[in-house]
Amino acid sequence: MRTKKILAIIISLSMFMSLSSCGKKSSKVEGEFRIGIGQFAEHPSLDNCREGFLLGLREEGFEQGKNVTFRIDNAQTDGGFASQIFDNYVNNNMDMIVAIATPMAQMAYSRAKDKNIPVIFTAVTDPVAAELADENGKPVGNITGTSDKLPVDLQLSLIHEMYPEAKRVGILYTTSEVNSISSIEEYKYYASSYGIDIITQGISDTSDMALACDNILNKVDVMTNVTDNTVVASLPVLLSKANEKNIPVFGSEIEQVKKGCIACMGLDYVELGKQTGRMAAKILKGEVEAKNLNYEIIESASLYVNSKVADNLNYIINQDIIDRANQVFDTIS
Repeated sequence: MRTKKILAIIISLSMFMSLSSCGKKSSKVEGEFRIGIGQFAEHPSLDNCREGFLLGLREEGFEQGKNVTFRIDNAQTDGGFASQIFDNYVNNNMDMIVAIATPMAQMAYSRAKDKNIPVIFTAVTDPVAAELADENGKPVGNITGTSDKLPVDLQLSLIHEMYPEAKRVGILYTTSEVNSISSIEEYKYYASSYGIDIITQGISDTSDMALACDNILNKVDVMTNVTDNTVVASLPVLLSKANEKNIPVFGSEIEQVKKGCIACMGLDYVELGKQTGRMAAKILKGEVEAKNLNYEIIESASLYVNSKVADNLNYIINQDIIDRANQVFDTIS
């Protein structure tokens, strides 16, 4: 009888402890996860996304060699190679797939959806146009992530402020990248408010860049970039040819201004990556499934200026713009 009473007390105590712990979030991350990270191209914006993602996960307790193993691959803008990367991840039953840039996100989801492997994307400008989410931001399946949607109206306002006489703004884009087409439509929507015409020139791959630059630079007063992976990967070609004609090029994020664009109202891709990492951590911890987590948009946009580029163009930047800038660079990296 005494043994039964002691056993009953132990059981009651165990149940009490279990109930009292309900609703508490454990700060400990258990187990080891395997995560495949597929990146579309090698350029600073996407590199920063990747590094930011790893930092965001680390802040949430996920570290290489501790409780997670990463497999990182770069498709080098090659669609066939991208397909192989994600087939490999799926065949090896990765716990999570991370896709950096729109073409990779579309490819990753098409390969992983039948096995229900969660896919997390980043640097996808328009998840709705890419058919990864519906109009309300709800995922189409077990996929979610972050958008690098550009502050287009702010960018056009900056261009108009710095070059009020400019009437023709050029944009190079890859015809197969839905993110670029979406951004161009938004540019056209806002451009009329500033008395600006948007002139576009499409390319298929990096081999088209030189000829495309020669063609469009004869038609415009200013160039601006969207988050087009193929164009950004070949940015030195555009900058070189634009400099020869003394035509300013506006960037879409901080790294492009460092490399030779005169200015931008743009994004910090490290912070975008961190935001994506925090979302991924929620999924790995079992707090939410990707299919129930709407995609997120980075809220902040900052002004970046390169005074060295302005000097090369014989352009004097208004002091008010310098004072408002989040960062002013005096070298070209």
